[in-house]
Amino acid sequence: MVISFAILIICFLLVIGVSVPMAFGGVLIFLAVTGGYDVSGYLATGHWKMNSVILLAIPLFILAGYIMQKGRIAKPIVEIAETLFGHLRGGLSAAAVVASAMFGSISGSGAATLTCIGSIIMPHLRKANYPRGFSAALIISASPLGLLIPPSAAQLLYAWVGQLSVLKCFLATVIPGLILTTLLVLVNFWVLRNNETIELKPIPRPFLRTFSRKTWTATPALMMPIIILGGIYGGIMTPTEAAGVAVVYAIPIGFFFYKGLTLGTFYESLKEASVTIGVVMVMIFMVLIVSRFLIFEDIPGLAEELIYSISENPIVVILMINVVMLLIGMLMDDISGIILSASLLLPIAENAGIDPIHFAAIIGVNLGMGNITPPTAPLLYLGAQVTNVSVRELIGPTMIFIIFAWFPTLILTTFVPEIALFLPELLLN
Repeated sequence: MVISFAILIICFLLVIGVSVPMAFGGVLIFLAVTGGYDVSGYLATGHWKMNSVILLAIPLFILAGYIMQKGRIAKPIVEIAETLFGHLRGGLSAAAVVASAMFGSISGSGAATLTCIGSIIMPHLRKANYPRGFSAALIISASPLGLLIPPSAAQLLYAWVGQLSVLKCFLATVIPGLILTTLLVLVNFWVLRNNETIELKPIPRPFLRTFSRKTWTATPALMMPIIILGGIYGGIMTPTEAAGVAVVYAIPIGFFFYKGLTLGTFYESLKEASVTIGVVMVMIFMVLIVSRFLIFEDIPGLAEELIYSISENPIVVILMINVVMLLIGMLMDDISGIILSASLLLPIAENAGIDPIHFAAIIGVNLGMGNITPPTAPLLYLGAQVTNVSVRELIGPTMIFIIFAWFPTLILTTFVPEIALFLPELLLN
């Protein structure tokens, strides 16, 4: 009975908008006061679990993302995408998707991708008379690509919780990320194909010289994922070391090449990153404690019994797991959702015959879709602030992208394991 009340309290607090650390902290207080549980033991477990070198990569990637945002490192990436697609009807919004995928491979964060790309390209879309709600919804729908295109902080956490290879988890989401990028672009072109109000940008002349110049300008930004992923997959750096290299690399690039960083903006990036890091690490700590408590109380076993009491068909079991992850993604941010989902659902998925590396891709797509799915989508509300578009205008177009891009990607990733396993097996055997 106490456990049921605890779960209901978590859901209620998250639905009404209480922050994740406070919601889980409130549950711990409830358990200590009414359930007679020794919460101090769980606090010690959380402290012990947090004492991990690999977790240092999370604050370092967050800091690198803020430095890139203040250093205008995303701007040349957006300009390349505009050069390639700006002359097509719907090309500028397609450029936003491509830029999100490229920047996601640098920042590893959905929120950072949305904030950076959205603030840069939304004014261009408005100027070219693109539908405001549709454009903002597309940017928001593309932002979780930062959770799929490696390096991804969410996949790093999943690998840490599940005691899996970080490299394999990174590779598992690459093809789903590319499929999603393609579908978002195609849906965008289809919806805007007859929109005559859009102002098309002329093809730059000479095209090759313009494209080469912009590519040269963007080379330092594009080199970052190559250095990071090359170092990781080449065995030169661990993910934590690669995150540190990303920070060290971004600082001089932002100061001396793109000149977006000054002492003032650098201080702002450090301050904002510190606040975010503090929130994220406290959040990880609280979610770890509560998930550990749920594991000790055998909630995964009870959930598995409940699922198999409904059906023993593996397809039905997988579908029910997907529904639970989607609900978690709707209520929580990506970091909290990945820890809770990995702790509670990975054992059930393995018993259903799903490879843990395959599940990394399923969980990435699922939580990304949940983060933009109304009514309680975290990235949807953040996107409304970044793009200055009301949530009411966003819901309709966002549902179009969920139904025709996100959902097909999820179905393919779930029921075609080779999509997730091909690259890990090919490159890492």
